[in-house]
Amino acid sequence: MTQHISTPTYLPTTREEMLALGWKDLDIILVTGDTYIDSPFVGHAIIGRVLLNGGYRVGIIAQPDIQSDRDIKRLGEPTLFWGVTSGCVDSMIANYTASGKRRKSDDMTPGGRNTRRPDRAVIVYSNLIRRNFKQTKPIILGGIEASLRRVSHYDAWSDSVRRSILFDAKADILVYGMGEQTISELASALKSNGDIHKIRGICYINKNIPEAVPEFPHSDIELPDHQMVSEDKEAFIRMFGIFYANMDPYTAKRLFQKQDTRYIVQNPPRFPPSDKALDQVYELPYSRNVHPYYQKDGRVPALETIQFSITTHRGCYGECRFCAIAVHQGRHVVSRSEASLVREASGFVSHPDFKGVISDVGGPTANMYGFECARKQRQGACRDQNCVFPVICKHLPVHHGRQIRLFKALREIPGIRKVFIGSGLRYDLVLHDKKAGKLYMEEILKHHVSGQLKIAPEHVENHILRLMGKPDRQSLEAFIRLFDKIKKQHALKAFLTYYLIAAYPGCTMTDMQKLGSFAVRKLHLLPEQIQIFTPSPSTYATLMYYTETDPFSGQGLFVEKRLREKVKQKDIIRRV
Repeated sequence: MTQHISTPTYLPTTREEMLALGWKDLDIILVTGDTYIDSPFVGHAIIGRVLLNGGYRVGIIAQPDIQSDRDIKRLGEPTLFWGVTSGCVDSMIANYTASGKRRKSDDMTPGGRNTRRPDRAVIVYSNLIRRNFKQTKPIILGGIEASLRRVSHYDAWSDSVRRSILFDAKADILVYGMGEQTISELASALKSNGDIHKIRGICYINKNIPEAVPEFPHSDIELPDHQMVSEDKEAFIRMFGIFYANMDPYTAKRLFQKQDTRYIVQNPPRFPPSDKALDQVYELPYSRNVHPYYQKDGRVPALETIQFSITTHRGCYGECRFCAIAVHQGRHVVSRSEASLVREASGFVSHPDFKGVISDVGGPTANMYGFECARKQRQGACRDQNCVFPVICKHLPVHHGRQIRLFKALREIPGIRKVFIGSGLRYDLVLHDKKAGKLYMEEILKHHVSGQLKIAPEHVENHILRLMGKPDRQSLEAFIRLFDKIKKQHALKAFLTYYLIAAYPGCTMTDMQKLGSFAVRKLHLLPEQIQIFTPSPSTYATLMYYTETDPFSGQGLFVEKRLREKVKQKDIIRRV
């Protein structure tokens, strides 16, 4: 029977706080590379709240000092397991710019200075635990750094194919994807000494090829081994194709891969949560502030963005080939109920820091809320057809009506002055929605943007857009015409902000010159939001970058790998 645990304002971060709750020890200790913001936008806060709600005593050690035992020992040793994450971002991406310079700022660190998160934080924190607690309870890895590095993967910072992070961290289990359900099941199994090896959404190390189990009815697949894929780019392409094709929980097979003399075993993904389950996760009693223990070290910049923002849904139909969402959150979009979202927003009004403004209402893509393919919900995602690329699938019922109703309901809550959309939106979905697309644009331009609307065309040359998995240039031009028409009809003061990528695989200096020329002629501006492509682990774009091959056609690709030339690609737009 689950014990009753009182609900603290924050999870404890010191022994004094733990004892004040009447806890002599902890079941679970979470170690993270971010500071502790008790917010539903922060992974370790969600996991901590979910476990606490399940009756477990949970503590958090944020950004521990890795040169001493001062922080890692302050809560003692857990009775069930350690949870380790680098934070909301892969630590190498958090620490380095695309041009290889160490970042000076960190939005998830008090004071905003990048001084607390080590490179390869998951490995460093796991080793810190092992160094100070020799024969300790299991170490469970989670978060995006672990998720994207769960099998052999190309690592741009070392320019090498690295083995599964589970081996390098010398940890016991890896939870991949959005892990609330998985970690709850793991905690229950560990508490009862049950079998963890049949739990979906985990990876573990096995001495031998795993035996078939009835829980995973599809036959297992062996990936090309680590030594082979680290030496042979064609084998790496083949491995990644199999890995990516087994991301859908309805059709995925269990994968295993030899890493040294042992195997990494990846169980099939966790099924998407129900909308009710997602509502429950986001309605847990988050404090929506930095824990007082860390407040003394200075302002945390990220708090300004996330403190009073609302997540409407998870998952993304887009599968943009440079984006990790498909591998981490998945292609299934799960939308929260309007009632839950209104309750969350209504709760802001009583918060002492709330000034009447909701910073963002959205998800990975703002306008994917409220619709999903019925076939996909029964049978899984199509293997031969993406939901929105190269064209929007006829089975995807794109309609913005539910989101329009939600915005109106949020605006009517007493005490709320303004509701913004801070997330980017897919303009091809707006154009595809003949019934409500224009009405949606009118609604958000009148009420939900602060003068600028974010869109991310990333490029305008169609052969680059194809490699990115993005809508073609004609869609962008059609959307700009619609935007200008609505703006003129309603006499609105609004403009578009464009996010673009330089030095993407396949992109030449000539392609960037054409992008710059298009920006001047059609956009009537020189874009400022340009970033150099960063090869993050486990994306198709990174596969292209490493292998210099288009995996969909088998043709070779030009890939700019010289740092100076990458910077030139970015800078050339400003000199067109």
